[in-house]
Amino acid sequence: MNQATHSPTLDDNAPSELQSIIADSVERLFDEQVTPQVLASFDAGHTATALWQQVLEQGLPGALMAEEAGGSGASWLEISPVLRAIGYWSAPLPLSETMLASLLLSRAGLEVPDDPITLIQIGRLGDLSLSADGHLKGRAFNVPWARSSRWAVVANDAGQLALVDLRQSTVSLEAGSNFAGEERDILHFTNTRISAIGPLQIADVQEPVWLFGALIRACMLVGALESSLDKAVGYANERAQFGKVIGKFQAIQQQLAQMAGAIGAARMATQVALRSACEVLQAEAGDISSLAFDVAVAKVCAGEAATLATAIAHQVHGAIGFTHEHTLHFTTRRLWSWRDEFGSDSQWAEVLGQAAIAAGGKGFWAGLTQRQF
Repeated sequence: MNQATHSPTLDDNAPSELQSIIADSVERLFDEQVTPQVLASFDAGHTATALWQQVLEQGLPGALMAEEAGGSGASWLEISPVLRAIGYWSAPLPLSETMLASLLLSRAGLEVPDDPITLIQIGRLGDLSLSADGHLKGRAFNVPWARSSRWAVVANDAGQLALVDLRQSTVSLEAGSNFAGEERDILHFTNTRISAIGPLQIADVQEPVWLFGALIRACMLVGALESSLDKAVGYANERAQFGKVIGKFQAIQQQLAQMAGAIGAARMATQVALRSACEVLQAEAGDISSLAFDVAVAKVCAGEAATLATAIAHQVHGAIGFTHEHTLHFTTRRLWSWRDEFGSDSQWAEVLGQAAIAAGGKGFWAGLTQRQF
């Protein structure tokens, strides 16, 4: 069996020049533009149109696309600062979904629209089906940013990728949202015609939207987790009780250390998964990758860390952390939401557990060390 080709940059722990440029650019942009006022405006029902235009001007939606397809040619590791920044600053944008959709469309040889693009995986969250004559029938639940997106990328388990115009009369929408107020809608398709279809050119990936969707959510969770830790540490070093700041109390220090440890594990797990994603994009037909294993581990670690971190962050902040006026809820509401999207930690843990059981006692250690149950 062939082995997946390794990028020469993956053995270098230092960030590439492009990764540093992307990180500096997006962090500067979000730090200046994603203010509490912008987030409060989003909660009040206003879209962040100006912010979307700015990320569009910087070419971020097409960062994962090859340069010959009009993108930046960045790897998953190189765009990871964007996903982290979305989580850290709670950026209310369909950016991660559009980045992934643009990558998948370009890999399938399809034209990539300039508008925001949402994602649907057939066989997950609904009864949607794609007929042989190129029509969609059924429903798709929990579709991210459907109201803000003109287009949707639809993937099936047969290795096909379709692009569909959501503004057709045969598409109806039921508005919904997650805990953070981000659009998570229900779409109804009544014999809806697709605009284009092509074979997905990524080896050893069965459910691209579901798998890569879990990866982008894990990366966003890490960013939000780091934000929650910074907020908790900052508050603990400011809030005084019984004559000293609460950060000096051993019980608080123990909680923050536990929180930091869980976040560190999630960060490392996502880095491993990002490296596997880089390798998959370079692999050839027949190559076997550890991507599914690594993404499952990353989503489990990030989801479990989110549950722990939100509890500790609110405990450290006390009553003020539960008020709408404080900014903590912008982070924790996204942590509660994202941990369940594209598969919860318990769902991905079940996938790993079932695979380990299927491998049996003789295959368990080999599967674990090779990350290929």
